[in-house]
Amino acid sequence: MTATTSAATTSADPTATPLAPAAFRTPAILLSGPVDHDMYRDFRRQLDGAEGQDLVVVELSTLGGDPEVARMMGEDIRFHSEAEPRRRFVFLGKAAIYSAGTTFLSFFAKPNRYLTRGTRLMIHERKMNKQLTVNGPLTTCIAGLKATLHEIECSIAIQNEGFANLIRGSQVTLEEVLRRAPENWYIEAERARELGLIEAVL
Repeated sequence: MTATTSAATTSADPTATPLAPAAFRTPAILLSGPVDHDMYRDFRRQLDGAEGQDLVVVELSTLGGDPEVARMMGEDIRFHSEAEPRRRFVFLGKAAIYSAGTTFLSFFAKPNRYLTRGTRLMIHERKMNKQLTVNGPLTTCIAGLKATLHEIECSIAIQNEGFANLIRGSQVTLEEVLRRAPENWYIEAERARELGLIEAVL
């Protein structure tokens, strides 16, 4: 993600006015399940099918998945928002928006983020499951260790860019997210609204 990812629409934009519940009756894009490449293909198919619609509601329910796939979907939203500013892309989270789902949410500007009642957001740090074997000439061992360290550092940077996008304009600080994310931070919909992470609860 980039630092400007979720700024596709600002509160000054007339397309960012609060939406009534009726606007969410028939979402253009319906997604549920793990955030993976199958979801991405389904997402792209429905996104292409929504061509010409000025209001595109993306409804999602997920227990998480691949953060890079979430970023791919988010970048598609960002690209279309910037290329076609007359169109409004709105996120509707239902029941559970965990992990990669929250990453996807962060690509939408705050005026375009909605959750249904009782929905929980879950924010956590990226995880790594990798075994590192140190074996061979010492210089080669050092190179392998540095490569893994660089991979971790890059992943942390990407993660923190996403956190910054998520909390932009809210009452939540990056320090608080970094403190709570390692323990899995669950935020109920109404609390997310109070903190300024979303626009409204339906």
